[in-house]
Amino acid sequence: MSLESQLTAIQKQLAALKTQARKASGKAQKRAKRLERKTRVKLERTVRTLEPKVRAAVAEARLIARGVRAGVRAGAAAYRRSRAPKR
Repeated sequence: MSLESQLTAIQKQLAALKTQARKASGKAQKRAKRLERKTRVKLERTVRTLEPKVRAAVAEARLIARGVRAGVRAGAAAYRRSRAPKR
């Protein structure tokens, strides 16, 4: 086998490898794009379903906090009224 025939064989192999690499790269890009899109869609859906629940929970927490503050204020006022005035 001459050197030139070896060189042409290696060049053919190189061309085949380049083609395979290009196909693999394209498939990987496609897969990555699909995965990114699926992830984005899933995240948007999750946010869409959870946002109203979170808003309601925050509103409820606000109401509870307001009630607690009012209770503390009323308790402090009652305590001050029950004590004898300072002389």
